[in-house]
Amino acid sequence: MNSFTTVSRAATVLAVASFSLASAAWASNADAIYFGGPIITINDAAPMAEAVAIKDGKIVAVGARAAVLAAEKGAATKLYDLKGRTLIPGFVDAHSHFTQVSLLAVSANLLAPPDGPVKTIPDMQEALRGFIATSPVVKAHGVVIGMNLDDSQLRERRFPTRQDLDAVSAELPIFVIHQSGHLAMLNSRALALVGITPDSPSPAGGAIEREADGKTPNGVLKETAFFSIMPKMMPAFTPAEYRQNLEASQKIYIENGFTTVQDGKTSVADMAALPALNAAGAFKVDIVAYPDLVAMGDAPVLHGPLMSRNYTGHLRIGGVKLTLDGSPQGKTAWFTKPYFQPPEGEKADYAGLPAFADDKLQPLADLAYKNHWQLLAHTNGDAAIDQLIRVVGQAQSRYGYPDSRTVMIHGQFLRADQIPALKAEGIFPALFPMHTFYWGDWHRQSVAGPERAENISPTAWVLKAGLTPSIHSDAPVVFPNSMTLISTAVNRTTRSGYVLGPEQRLTPLQALHAMTLWPAYQHFEEASKGSIEVGKRADLVILSANPLTVPAASLNQIKVDETIKDGASIYRREASAP
Repeated sequence: MNSFTTVSRAATVLAVASFSLASAAWASNADAIYFGGPIITINDAAPMAEAVAIKDGKIVAVGARAAVLAAEKGAATKLYDLKGRTLIPGFVDAHSHFTQVSLLAVSANLLAPPDGPVKTIPDMQEALRGFIATSPVVKAHGVVIGMNLDDSQLRERRFPTRQDLDAVSAELPIFVIHQSGHLAMLNSRALALVGITPDSPSPAGGAIEREADGKTPNGVLKETAFFSIMPKMMPAFTPAEYRQNLEASQKIYIENGFTTVQDGKTSVADMAALPALNAAGAFKVDIVAYPDLVAMGDAPVLHGPLMSRNYTGHLRIGGVKLTLDGSPQGKTAWFTKPYFQPPEGEKADYAGLPAFADDKLQPLADLAYKNHWQLLAHTNGDAAIDQLIRVVGQAQSRYGYPDSRTVMIHGQFLRADQIPALKAEGIFPALFPMHTFYWGDWHRQSVAGPERAENISPTAWVLKAGLTPSIHSDAPVVFPNSMTLISTAVNRTTRSGYVLGPEQRLTPLQALHAMTLWPAYQHFEEASKGSIEVGKRADLVILSANPLTVPAASLNQIKVDETIKDGASIYRREASAP
């Protein structure tokens, strides 16, 4: 079938004639046709359309309303009038942690306003006490998990200690995970449960913070010190509870218009469980898993049928994940220059925590390149990005992986002089502009200082260099609100109202590309997703308003009215039926 993408009404008559002939090859007419509102195709050749026809989960016609209706409308075709609302491609999640988002359903909400109630350590303590009193998870498993505590937003401007958490409960183990996902705070019972004692050394690439005696753990575990004990922290969920938690995670993404979701750094346990859930029909959206290469090694599953560019049901393994440094807001990202204000107890030349020395990282990168596994690399600080460029260059020279699409995840402090090397090595930039709102003020005042902070997540720089960035939420670090993500990329306004790096702002259309077609390319799925074009999957989203015409300041007020996956509606906001 020939593609049909004309938008001009002047061309409608000619288009109807040619399109009718092309449609004769189809056994029947379209299952559904959408019309009656702006259709943003994210197809540069025909950026807007008046109607879209769908059959068997695929897009079969895009163009002028009269032409599409004439060619594709049959007796059984369902007609959906958008009533002025806007149709766009389904959002493609460029980077987040699908399995970890499920923890939001079983954890205390310790987010700061506007997303949560915690502004002080007493607020945190009150939230934890309320959670203990009401949570069925605490009752069933005897473990207390708090999520997304952010010290940069606390009035006290410090991490809670074991004593702060002991004041909530000395009997129950309490684990509070920092919003960065790179450190945690434990009470005394939890420290004992995971085996952290005064004799426990800080591991390479991590830190166990100590009290004034220089020996006793104060409850704060950073980077590898946290990652190594995280499996011991998790409740022993039953299979039914595990599925329920993941379905709650999926619901969050669907309600925000995501039709493809990433699970970055999939654990060994999750990688063992996901295929069975997929086979049981638990997933309505596509899940792309990137297992933790350090934990997984050269495991058989990485050589099995799931490691594929094609989905089995709604699941595939897209590649592998490495974490090269920490988080800037937690002051563990690895910089070439010291932090503006180093963390308490660190020297003035403190520049963060590398996860690996080059000689330890290179064999892991080589393993990925040797097997042609796409590599996702968490790199926040510019020193970590330098390291990524070095090891990728070596791996590429040894194993020759053309079109590897290695992904630089976050790239918060990407320098302008590093961008040509990204381009030369074929490294895709997946950036994180949500930081501009959530931690922009903190970065200016404490993390990097006003000069370096100005260009965090430099989306405009990479576009000018000819690269196409994606943007992401890193959920559960930040709630995966698709319109907030677009708004932060367009406005770059901090909590205080300061515009951080105005020259790095995207246009609304660029931001839509960075949420649809460009992350589809990142995942090697640009031929089937990311734009509204004939032959692509009917992954679509209906928005309450047009992001190209509303004032930029109100982008985050747009609602996802409906999410459509492979032509089927999987979410519809109340009172928004077409």
